[in-house]
Amino acid sequence: MRYGALLILLSGLVALLFCASLLIGPAALGFGESVQALLSGKGEAAVLVMREIRLPRALLGVMLGASLGLSGAAMQGYLRNPLAEPGLIGVSSSAALGAVLALQTGLAAAFALALPLMALAGAVISVLLLLMLAGPRGSSLTLILAGIAVSAFAGALTSLVLNLSPNPYAAAEIVFWMLGSLSDRSFTHVWLALPFMAAGAALLATLARGLDALTLGEDAAQALGISLSRLRLVLVAGVAASIGAGVAVAGAVGFIGLVVPHLLRPLVGARPGRLLAASALGGAAMLLAADIAVRLITPDRDLKLGVLTALVGAPLFLHLIYKTRREGL
Repeated sequence: MRYGALLILLSGLVALLFCASLLIGPAALGFGESVQALLSGKGEAAVLVMREIRLPRALLGVMLGASLGLSGAAMQGYLRNPLAEPGLIGVSSSAALGAVLALQTGLAAAFALALPLMALAGAVISVLLLLMLAGPRGSSLTLILAGIAVSAFAGALTSLVLNLSPNPYAAAEIVFWMLGSLSDRSFTHVWLALPFMAAGAALLATLARGLDALTLGEDAAQALGISLSRLRLVLVAGVAASIGAGVAVAGAVGFIGLVVPHLLRPLVGARPGRLLAASALGGAAMLLAADIAVRLITPDRDLKLGVLTALVGAPLFLHLIYKTRREGL
């Protein structure tokens, strides 16, 4: 398939799923009533549902899905490993730790934005720690090992908070938040995450030429004028901004950043630079589809988005491992 046609197809799919996300929900609103409330603002209850509940949820679905897909493609291109994913550098775990501390200490109850702000602070601290551990000239292996160490440490601290929590209700709230969800999100969350996600996407978009050059090897990439240290710094900053903001407003949603680039790679000629835009659109489409499925499967229960993506993504991940092993034989 031609690259331009693929992007048009994926863009159309995202637009279709975005419209479906606006029209599907527990509120019994007809198609005409929904469109009229969204565009003209007529009907107080319908306007509240469309503009304050469904629209920010759909926008966050596009933003988060695109960030996950784009970050996953960038990580896999830089590390030249289809098993790489955004959480590998520890940003997701650290952002989750910040949010957990906000919930446990009661800051989230006292101040509405405490949870996402603490999550963003956790992501920033993890990036600083990661860069300090990996060093300015460390290899990609050093980056992976540093990321695993940061992720493990943040995960251990999160478990410790849960273990020592004296309040079972706070512990239950923490567990449910960590499962990931877009429900009950408002434009406050959209405006909070948008600058970070946009900055992260802008940084990652600049990596296309460098990632294509890396397919020839690090020495060849340097001979072509690619600064590997700068490439890594931009990668880490872009992934941290995108994923940190995503975890801050939606909790942990896994597997999209791993699966989407793998599915689309054969369609772009295995070129990492071209995979970036395609994975951003593919990630947005997959997350919107998953969020719609959550509302359709259990309309009366709050099925968490992260649970559904894990149920779908895990079998695909196992297939990816099996396929990689077969190709290595």
